[in-house]
Amino acid sequence: MDWSIPEDVTTFLADLDAFIEDKIKPIEEANPEYFDHRREFSRTDVERGGIPTRRWREILHEARVLADRAGFYRYPLPKALGGQDGTNVAMAVIREHLARRGPGLHAELSHEASMVANLPLALVLHEYGTPEQKEQYLERLVSGDMEMAFGLTEPNHGSDVTWLETRAVRDGDDWIITGAKRWNSVVDVSEVDLVFARTSGEDGKADGISAFLVPTDAPGFEVPFYWWTFNMPTDHAEVRLDGVRVPSSAMVGEEGRGLDCAQLFVHENRIRQAASSLGAAQFCIDRAVAYTEERRLFGKAMRDYQGVQWQLVELQTEAELVRNTIAKVAWEMDVHGKTAVSDKVAMVNVRGNRLACDAADRAMQVHGGVGYSRHHPFEHIYRHHRRYRITEGSDELQYRRIAAGMWDFRSGR
Repeated sequence: MDWSIPEDVTTFLADLDAFIEDKIKPIEEANPEYFDHRREFSRTDVERGGIPTRRWREILHEARVLADRAGFYRYPLPKALGGQDGTNVAMAVIREHLARRGPGLHAELSHEASMVANLPLALVLHEYGTPEQKEQYLERLVSGDMEMAFGLTEPNHGSDVTWLETRAVRDGDDWIITGAKRWNSVVDVSEVDLVFARTSGEDGKADGISAFLVPTDAPGFEVPFYWWTFNMPTDHAEVRLDGVRVPSSAMVGEEGRGLDCAQLFVHENRIRQAASSLGAAQFCIDRAVAYTEERRLFGKAMRDYQGVQWQLVELQTEAELVRNTIAKVAWEMDVHGKTAVSDKVAMVNVRGNRLACDAADRAMQVHGGVGYSRHHPFEHIYRHHRRYRITEGSDELQYRRIAAGMWDFRSGR
């Protein structure tokens, strides 16, 4: 295995940085109220349930369109979708690089927005969608002309998705869907919601769950409220489906095999989320180290106190170990496939997300009172990355996946 960053990826990063400075930073400078860490709620529409303001959505879309026109946005997507078939290794490097720049429009991860796409739902449609579904949705989804939500988690079921209670029953050529979804992100601007419902089989079994493209304006599709969260604004809807009727053509993939779509979604996300968390952690470590060079305590530079040194040394050591493991796991995914190393993806995911929280917390402590304030981005980074120890698979679920690889639970032994 070659541990060096491929030359084409190095060139890509240099070009991407130049693009960000030339095209993206001016947008931030022209809209300072949306990029001041002290004024996070300028992005939040309190009157509409705490969802992102229309202007904030417009800014995110503007940056996305610019990145797409410049040839950066679709880089990881298949060539059939206008991409360059970017490898998992390349994307791990890119995602870390963007997050290490610190918070900004270039990688506004609180909304999964980035100058280089992370579009697992486009990959789901590309892999499992019918020709008609692709024709209707795929290019518009990739270009940003429409949004699609992902409705899997429920009020009574998170990681235990095989126990979901939403049901779909046949009625002639249609399906009638009844149930509820929670943390149904992006519903406020989505045209359709990819809803998972049991169509057959037993509770607790993966077989029998199907996926449907449900228009968000369909009769019976209701959003009673949005969940306010640790990190605002929120776009996490509570959704109720009260006898929502969809045609058979709305089903994505095979009947009863809907969780194949969900698995593709999470496997695409988790290695990249680990890389982003690593980048955010490294940003916090770098800032803390720089501050210890400047700050003087009791007549000495803060860097000269071993009590401070060792805390940052421990974080830097963990960052390097996580970085090397992410690179190895990404390489194995490229060689053997995304699902071949699920246990190792879980390892880097849980350690990367925890590292981001630890590094943000330590950067706050090193900076003292100003670190706790919103004049620095550390508390924002902590609040954002703390959610990834729950979403995309909780720490506990990741441990379970690692254990499954150690004891082979799935074989029944």
